[in-house]
Amino acid sequence: MLKVYNVLNRKKEEFKPVSGNEVKMYACGITASGKAHIGHAYQAVIFDVIRSYLEYIGYDVTYVRNYTDVDDKIIIRARELGVDPRQYAELIMAGIDREFEELGIHPPTVCSRATECVEDMINFIQKLIDGGHAYPTEYGDVYFDVESFPGYGKFSNRLEGEELLSGVRNETEPGKRNDRDFALWKHAGDDEIFWESPWGKGRPGWHIECSTMSMKFLGETLDIHGGGKDLIFPHHENEIAQSEALTGKQFAKYWLHNGLVKVNGQKMSKSLGNGILLEDLLKEFPGDVIKLTLLMNSYRSDINIMDGIFDSNESKIYDIYRLFAKIDRRAEEEGNPESGQQGKDLSERIRREFTEAMDNDFNTAVAVANLFGYYSELQKLLAKNLIGDAVEVKKTLQEVYGVLRLLNSDPSEITDRIKAKYLAKSGVTEKEAADAFEKWLAFKGEKDFASADGIRNGMLEKGIVFVTERGGGAYWDVKIGK
Repeated sequence: MLKVYNVLNRKKEEFKPVSGNEVKMYACGITASGKAHIGHAYQAVIFDVIRSYLEYIGYDVTYVRNYTDVDDKIIIRARELGVDPRQYAELIMAGIDREFEELGIHPPTVCSRATECVEDMINFIQKLIDGGHAYPTEYGDVYFDVESFPGYGKFSNRLEGEELLSGVRNETEPGKRNDRDFALWKHAGDDEIFWESPWGKGRPGWHIECSTMSMKFLGETLDIHGGGKDLIFPHHENEIAQSEALTGKQFAKYWLHNGLVKVNGQKMSKSLGNGILLEDLLKEFPGDVIKLTLLMNSYRSDINIMDGIFDSNESKIYDIYRLFAKIDRRAEEEGNPESGQQGKDLSERIRREFTEAMDNDFNTAVAVANLFGYYSELQKLLAKNLIGDAVEVKKTLQEVYGVLRLLNSDPSEITDRIKAKYLAKSGVTEKEAADAFEKWLAFKGEKDFASADGIRNGMLEKGIVFVTERGGGAYWDVKIGK
């Protein structure tokens, strides 16, 4: 039985969709004002995994994620570059789409852009005005009347007064009746992008975008609404107010929020210069390394990216894929033998323990910790020459952890890429490493252990290791994560 932590009620609850087996899920996406960083990747990975697991246990999921492609930050940045804001946003979104695909994030059922739904937003706003929940000003802006929605502040657990104003912009906004009222429509300056509306030329406010897009594609009540915990107030508080004021219905049954990303214990910020761009990570590491790092703790917790963490996890991914490649070779050599009981029993346990972990509020931290234990057990099966059992377990791991979008790349492709990277760092070519390894074997065969040790130690200083296996096999490799 799946239980999720519902921020709405601040407790774990049994997950029961509004309508049968259908799950309608929305996650706030990226504002296309700059390149994607590790925080954007974290949220996208988390909600892709949640969607994936829901499908794995049999739900029919419609997942909508948005792009905010009209915004003050976009306009300012486009102006700095001397380009059209819409063209700038298109370039940013195209780049993010490519990076998410390379990372292994599956596209949502619908990826909606704010600029594609402006007419829907105008209609939404007009209905709020007609219902007495919003008001236009003489300056061409429209604000939501917070006083018209008695439940305002309950979602974020904020009370009347200064605490409620935390997170609200304090600059002067002519025509605004109440400091807590928020913009649904903003009048456009002379040189700004705009749409025609009953209130004059302007553009939608940020909050109205997500309410409109989610309801357009998923209806008036969602099963899951997600986003980073930094969106709880004011964004999600405002979404609830305007949506429920319009429909009189509950906007979302379950609210899920992922934690934030810190770098060496500090919040990412431009002033600190500690941002980590996704494109830079993808140049350095395979997608599995990045995803493994992001899934090693509870999605509700902040994740701390410490120096060296990706290198360390690259070593883990390398070891797993190297073992997979070895199993593939042995299976081919032995004619793909069938699994015995040990492989079947372990596979059954892997599926059971994975489901137990994920049913507990999508606990990827436990699922990933279990993976390293299964890796050790898989090594033992191979050491016992139980090749059929090893093949069975390998397939199960790829099936189950494929739900987390892990372990489904070609093993040789991943190991070759990582090995080439560390060979380049060592300054040793593959031929030089192989030649040194053959000399090491020859000296060992001649029982000239001093010369053998000299070669081994010399290569080790360069990051090349010689490994002797149980049963007499040996091979050369690179030190990963150093």
